[in-house]
Amino acid sequence: MELLFKYYGLDWLSILLSIIAVIKLGNRVKWGFIAFLAANILWILIGVTLLKSYAIAVGNTVFLITNLRGYFKWSTPNEAKEKSVL
Repeated sequence: MELLFKYYGLDWLSILLSIIAVIKLGNRVKWGFIAFLAANILWILIGVTLLKSYAIAVGNTVFLITNLRGYFKWSTPNEAKEKSVL
């Protein structure tokens, strides 16, 4: 049981947020990016403070930037059609 909460449950929360994000984005819900951003921030904190793994921190920083880009570039199919007509 001690190993399950070795990182104070932050790792579990990060995974849960990532799963929610994948489900939301799979259903074309823009707020999935926000869940991914929260997961990325948690993974960065876990990587730097608890795991001392800069690879996790750097990788999730790249993912965070990618998720920010996706959030701001997101458009629904109707918005995409309107943009292409203009």
